[in-house]
Amino acid sequence: MSGVGENQLISIQPDELKFLFELEKQSYCDLKVANKTEHYVAFKVKTTSPKKYFVRPNTGVIQPWDSCIIRVTLQAQREYPPDMQCKDKFLLQSTIVPPHTDVDELPQDTFTKDSGKTLTECKLKVSYISPSTTQRSSESGATNGDGQGSETISTIQRLKEERDAAVKQTQQLQHELEMVKRRRNQRNGGNGLSLKFAAMVGLIGLIIGFILKLTLASPT
Repeated sequence: MSGVGENQLISIQPDELKFLFELEKQSYCDLKVANKTEHYVAFKVKTTSPKKYFVRPNTGVIQPWDSCIIRVTLQAQREYPPDMQCKDKFLLQSTIVPPHTDVDELPQDTFTKDSGKTLTECKLKVSYISPSTTQRSSESGATNGDGQGSETISTIQRLKEERDAAVKQTQQLQHELEMVKRRRNQRNGGNGLSLKFAAMVGLIGLIIGFILKLTLASPT
């Protein structure tokens, strides 16, 4: 038997099964099993509580230097375990098989210990994680360990809202200022045109009056 998570034939990640535990809800954990040899390796997953867990695939064959994913599903539970502690364990057995062996072709005694076969085993522990623990960890990580995660997140959210409101208000003021400038230019342009027209009319009137004066003043 070898250490947790690794032996001479295979490696297993992670080396502990962790399940998010919520009442009446299923939870799962994926295991990556990698073949570290140039041989075909067969594996089998066993557990001390087979009624609580659904394992697929629980038996398989991994080609040389290849890997596979094993999904372990914790069935929905009706009550919490004492102190959220789990004593369940998993055992992953592995052994070398002939090349190109299919999982359906494995003999019944493939994982039976005998003197003529190399059978390695890895033990995996199980732990449960409550949703509240996950939430606290997320808040703690967001604050770099200062213990004020919720306050920091709330402050950041408030600052973002104030910034967005200030930007919106600035854009609105700029738009209103632009409209005022346009209206002022339009009014100034109209008054200028009226003054120019009045000046031209006055000038023409003066010229006509001067011509008439000269005409009347000249001898007949």
